[in-house]
Amino acid sequence: MNRIEIRELTKDYGHTRVVDHLTFDVLPGRVTGFLGPNGAGKSTTMRLILGLDRPTSGAATIGGSSFTDLRRPLHHVGALLDPQAAHGGRTARDHLLALAVSNGIPAQRVDGVLEQCGIASVSRRRVKTYSLGMRQRLGIAAALLGDPAVLLLDEPTNGLDPKGIIWIRELMRGVAAEGRTVLVSSHLMAETASFADHLIVLGQGRLLADSPMKEFIDSRSTPRTRLRTSEPDRLRETLAGEGFALLAAEDGSWAVEGIRAGRIGALAARHGVPLSELSDERASLEQAYLELTAGRAEFSATAA
Repeated sequence: MNRIEIRELTKDYGHTRVVDHLTFDVLPGRVTGFLGPNGAGKSTTMRLILGLDRPTSGAATIGGSSFTDLRRPLHHVGALLDPQAAHGGRTARDHLLALAVSNGIPAQRVDGVLEQCGIASVSRRRVKTYSLGMRQRLGIAAALLGDPAVLLLDEPTNGLDPKGIIWIRELMRGVAAEGRTVLVSSHLMAETASFADHLIVLGQGRLLADSPMKEFIDSRSTPRTRLRTSEPDRLRETLAGEGFALLAAEDGSWAVEGIRAGRIGALAARHGVPLSELSDERASLEQAYLELTAGRAEFSATAA
């Protein structure tokens, strides 16, 4: 199996607890978004999964094994934690060749991932001449090099242009559709909403949420319907009889809190009230995330 299993994972640095008894699974076949404020413990958790730090207690395993026990680990796990990791004096191709040789990966695979990540034409340039977006693509190429069953990506869209963002989004979803495991840490809520199927949310080192994207948003939003009608007075009277209020919106439409569009449509049809527009409004991922993590951020600015 290629699932990531976290069990009672804890990490202390001196007297500071950064990761606090985390338990969750990251399953194959879906893209899992890994969210939390700065200082929530996301990066530390990913480092613990990859054996870059030792846990104080608990365990993080991949397919039942610790990363440090994996022989030729790039065949099992690919990771992008820091796009600046490649030595600036090397060419991109030489950087990947060194990784390939150490993990028994054929040289032709290097050329394949360079092409896949769109940097084949600049692969013989030194990495220190690369822009942030180009370094990001190189880091993704390194993560893909061993054709791994598990991908861990930290802020993979950082530095990418709009075309690159679409590319990495499709790449992640495509990898997950092949039955692989994808864990993606990000601070960009709108972007995460575009690719993630499932969410793991941390706050101050603790697990705050482990749920499908839709369930996460729906559980933290109040039903709200937006509509347009040529007879608002009749509709207002109809809704008042059911205990709801018709509220004016800035764009000339109307909104009703606490009720779904289907029920309003049925009420309007029963009373002969015409509707030219009717739709449910859902909270955004950003709204749901901020509601959950309020008071959990290590650093926050105050209003002027």
